[in-house]
Amino acid sequence: MSPGTGADSAPAPTAHDSRPPGLGTSRRSSMFSSLRVRNYRLFFMGQAVSNIGTWMQRIAQDWLVLSLTGSATAVGFTTALQFLPMLLFGLYGGVLVDRLPKRPTLLVTQAAMALTGLALAVLTLTGEVEVWHVYVAASAVGLATVVDNPARQSFVTEMVGPGQLQNAVSLNSANFQSARLVGPAVAGLLITGVGTGWAFLLNGLSFVAPVAGLLLMRAGELHVAERAPRGKGQLREGLRYVSGRPELIWPIVLVGFVGTFAFNFPVYLSAFADDVFHGDAGTYSLFNTLMAVGSLSGALLAARRGTARLRVMSAAAVVFGALEIMAAGAPSLWMFALLMIPLGLFGMTINVTANTGIQMATDPAMRGRVMALYMMVFLGGSPVGAPVVGWVTDTYGPRVGLAAGGAVAALAAGVIGLVLARTGGLRLSVGWHHGHPVVRFVPRERIEEPAPAV
Repeated sequence: MSPGTGADSAPAPTAHDSRPPGLGTSRRSSMFSSLRVRNYRLFFMGQAVSNIGTWMQRIAQDWLVLSLTGSATAVGFTTALQFLPMLLFGLYGGVLVDRLPKRPTLLVTQAAMALTGLALAVLTLTGEVEVWHVYVAASAVGLATVVDNPARQSFVTEMVGPGQLQNAVSLNSANFQSARLVGPAVAGLLITGVGTGWAFLLNGLSFVAPVAGLLLMRAGELHVAERAPRGKGQLREGLRYVSGRPELIWPIVLVGFVGTFAFNFPVYLSAFADDVFHGDAGTYSLFNTLMAVGSLSGALLAARRGTARLRVMSAAAVVFGALEIMAAGAPSLWMFALLMIPLGLFGMTINVTANTGIQMATDPAMRGRVMALYMMVFLGGSPVGAPVVGWVTDTYGPRVGLAAGGAVAALAAGVIGLVLARTGGLRLSVGWHHGHPVVRFVPRERIEEPAPAV
């Protein structure tokens, strides 16, 4: 989660650099270098606690809806309600974030999400909860996310500066995925032991940590970007800014396809746990936990790699889609579960590479709007995709639903990868190296035109 001038965001490409600006930087750094910054360290620790609660609530919410309705479509509808506000209002959230101070804004949004979790906990623990209560809670969290997500993305640069952006974005992802290892496991124990209400309660209380971290930060040590003045046409300005830059628009299009059709894991995994393998909440938690193992590995590798290459993102998306198709045909629970690890790794590689590359290629004054568009497409695609994949899953079975999502992701990645290669002046090269086939993108040869006859 992650954010002077655009020149500060990424090294300028040289005359021989065929990569699009901002998305081809390659610099190794210490895996945890951004944690030396006190403000970011406070933010990181607060998010570590809150993220565990968030994952607990996600698992509890999906399982509660499934137990109340018995329908994968209802789970998909809940996911849609949570992300629909981002789809409808995400760009307006980005405009607000560019105008508002980031730290006070985050204090408000984090407190709002805490109250939502506590309200859902009271309803569940008192036995009064109905499925429409969950729908309302999911919508409320979605509304807070409209501002919270781009604000958190942009605030990262204010804490660490542009030099540590790649590392901080990757560590944020590692933080989130580390919580994914703990949260689903704890949620599974709570659901089977004492009920879903306790998971909601602990999530609400977990927001104390990030609020405290924000309050303890030293304002004088923040790299505060100049805020956009209030004015007309700022939304259109943001859209024009993105549309004129291939290094921004095509990664956003790719994550849109992947997020809409292939990342609907609440629908896919709950259906596989319940309908295919006839498991319980513990089985669903196991799938999420193993996927988090892979996602954490992918995030840490990105933090160490210090690079944001478009070809890495495109290749990871192709492999991700192929792995989903393999998982759809897995004959046993354990084979399906083990495939969650590489799925998590390549899914996180897509996420971190796109997120970091887009931020590094964006002028800080536009970052709130650009990241809002990115998050709107990535998260806001779920309201479109979740009911569709939920219907396909209910009608044709979980295996068909998962395979279809993987096929869309792989096809979109292949096509967009070729477009990006052409934009970057690259061509596909197929050859042999030590008896093995090698497929890669290389710079196009420039053919000198013969001089005209005198």
